[in-house]
Amino acid sequence: MTTVEVKAPEQRTPKPARLLFLLGPAFVAAIAYVDPGNVAANLTAGARYGYLLVWVLVMANGMAMIIQYQSAKLGIVTGKSLPELLGERLGTRGRRAFWAQAELVAAATDLAEVIGGAIALQLLFGLPLLLGGLIVGVISMIILAVQSRRGQRPFETVIMTLLGIIAVGFLAGLVVSPVSWGDAAGGLVPKFDGGETVLLAASMLGATVMPHAIYLHSSLARDRHGRALDAHAHRPTGIRRLLHVTRVDVLVALLLAGAVNIAMLLIAAANLGGVDGTDTIAGAHAAITAALGPVIGVIFAIGLLASGLASTSVGSYAGATIMAGLLKVRVPLLLRRVITLIPALLILGLGVNPTWALVLSQVFLSLGIPFALVPLFRLTGDRMLMGAFADRLPLRVLCWAVAALIVCLNVALIALTVTGSG
Repeated sequence: MTTVEVKAPEQRTPKPARLLFLLGPAFVAAIAYVDPGNVAANLTAGARYGYLLVWVLVMANGMAMIIQYQSAKLGIVTGKSLPELLGERLGTRGRRAFWAQAELVAAATDLAEVIGGAIALQLLFGLPLLLGGLIVGVISMIILAVQSRRGQRPFETVIMTLLGIIAVGFLAGLVVSPVSWGDAAGGLVPKFDGGETVLLAASMLGATVMPHAIYLHSSLARDRHGRALDAHAHRPTGIRRLLHVTRVDVLVALLLAGAVNIAMLLIAAANLGGVDGTDTIAGAHAAITAALGPVIGVIFAIGLLASGLASTSVGSYAGATIMAGLLKVRVPLLLRRVITLIPALLILGLGVNPTWALVLSQVFLSLGIPFALVPLFRLTGDRMLMGAFADRLPLRVLCWAVAALIVCLNVALIALTVTGSG
């Protein structure tokens, strides 16, 4: 009788071609890190305080990598999104209350994105802000229709293309900008200069670590890799391979997003310091155009437009994911897009300073981050839920340190706001 030796499957790293095909969810989430709110916060920080707050962006980007990987891991290992898991664990009142705060965060996100796109259309074509907001809303509906009718992969392709345009739009100016790299290196040392810099830091953090991206990434990763997991019957080997891909996905996407954010601040620090009128995006655009030339000015505005279009589409997608997970209610994406467009159009129609509306929306987002982080880190550290993929002690310590830093910054922000300091 012949004995047949059966070999266990090897744990091979995905081939480069296969790896590229599996990338995508983190790039969609990364759009949240380069939305118009980032433009307003980063330009304001660079124009007013030079290179002082570079460290905030570097720290925030590092934290974002940890957070987004944890969110994606949760979706891959459990097969459920963060809102779904919370919906299973909270009572009726708790679910509704949690949904309400998450929905307000999503609304603040959408406000920033539509306003940013409208500003870009005004810079490029001289359109009134209200009309620009309507156009951004219509185009975002077309992008969402791609996701509704064609599925996630074509939607990812559209968003990744827009992310490429954003990167070119904001990195192009860095090539010709007279950045003081020595001063930029000095900005890596953590420090503040009065209450307003704390406010700006919170705004930059809220614009970089976005609550809706935390909720969404778990759903994106689950939906994207669900078939692969089913094919492997959720075997540890298959999950490990997908987590490896996810780490690469997050690293590449957020390195790109971080480079764009830092470029914005460096350009503002090098060209906008002491220049009047740079407290608005339009004024900053005019100053950048005067300093670096009209071509860079146009590329900058195109990057801002791509940022608004991509991020408002992703924001609507995130809002639908949050509602479905927590309330078990599914609202068609296009209907949701129409409803959430109204507050932004009201702001534009009332003539509120659009740049400060953007900055303040990012401060509000910063206050919503702990509500997403604390449940995420509790769930990824839960051995009953995550099994062998639960966070080990060093990662748990790092995650809770990140959460503590964000909470402390938010407490300082509230204290400064209440006392009127700075």
